[in-house]
Amino acid sequence: MLITNGTVIDTDPQPRVLPGADVLVEDGTIVAVGPGLGVDPGAAEVVDATGRIVLPGFVDTHRHVWQSVIRSIAADATLGEYLGLILGRLAPAFRAEDVYAANLWGALEALNAGVTTVYDWSHIQLTPAHTDAAIDALRESGLRSVFAYAHPAGDDDARREDEVRRIASLGLPDLVTPALAAWGPVYGSIGAAEADWRLARELGLPISLHATGVGAVERLHESGLLGPDVMFVHGNGFTDEAMKLIADSGGVASVAPVVESQMGHGHPETGRFLGFGIPTGLGVDTVTDAPGDLFTVMRAAFAGERVRGGSLTTAEVLRMATAEGARVLGMEDRIGSLRPGKQADIIMLRADALNLAPVHDPIGAVVTCADTSNVDTVIVAGRIVKRAGRLVQADARRALDLASRTAARIAEAAQAPGAA
Repeated sequence: MLITNGTVIDTDPQPRVLPGADVLVEDGTIVAVGPGLGVDPGAAEVVDATGRIVLPGFVDTHRHVWQSVIRSIAADATLGEYLGLILGRLAPAFRAEDVYAANLWGALEALNAGVTTVYDWSHIQLTPAHTDAAIDALRESGLRSVFAYAHPAGDDDARREDEVRRIASLGLPDLVTPALAAWGPVYGSIGAAEADWRLARELGLPISLHATGVGAVERLHESGLLGPDVMFVHGNGFTDEAMKLIADSGGVASVAPVVESQMGHGHPETGRFLGFGIPTGLGVDTVTDAPGDLFTVMRAAFAGERVRGGSLTTAEVLRMATAEGARVLGMEDRIGSLRPGKQADIIMLRADALNLAPVHDPIGAVVTCADTSNVDTVIVAGRIVKRAGRLVQADARRALDLASRTAARIAEAAQAPGAA
């Protein structure tokens, strides 16, 4: 595949525009980026990117994909209200087939928005069948994903080590990578956290946890659990000492500025994480009160840091959504930029649309002006999954029907007498 005539943005080592560059892909891998990469038209599919901005696919470092079917149901909720409604009342109503429908719809939503990789923090594992359904949907969608298994609840007796071991031994497809989503020590005990960390490290699984305020990082440090395999989600209100502990351990972070601002977590800590040298990615988190695209998230991160007096640039924000996000997921050798040798996860944005044209600064335009309507083409591992603005590898109509049926059933079940 030869992508030609576009405005190319690479993100490694820093975002920069490559005028007149082509992108050549062979067997799902980028093999060359540069001007005039002529190939035999009979030997390659030529993709004309005239009027398009060509860049690496976006990397979402934190999302609960199963919540796609309860979109905007908690638009005004605080964090406490969200936990009570979503995890307390709605989650128990999900059957395995509902998880399949929700994960499929959420994965297609991500692809449609130019997000080619998602870290799926999946805390809907009520049974092994729920787990298998979530993984099946991710595989079917064509999305590159990290499937992070969370035990059914934060209680110590809800831990399912056998399930974590089963997932680690499944032999998942190339585009799905396993991980462990830990409840402790914030939503679970430090004892459960210690057990989860031991298990994850025995199995070679990276670990992710939600954490805000004072204490979580310090408790993990005291227990000897910090390390480069740990991703901290949110981090609002972390002390400078906690930031330093994470940085010294090689840990990473994911910021979800839209959800954090709306639910009252506190100021997004984008600039502070970066200031301490902590690799930091961006996440949608939940579509129960936020849109499922990274354009909105990038703007929220940019504006949120600027209003605090920070000097965050659009180039830094774009890097967080691509190469830095890949680094956070431990995938910097595979995705996040257009360097030869990396997987061909590539998106093309319509630069001739009313909301983008005329483009003076392509990097600034992507971060401050573009939206999902501009996503013309999406390629994952060299396979085109969206072309000319339409998903082409998935049956979106079937997925919508499944999602709609599931959404109606969940809403009805949650209102039934005796519902949690």
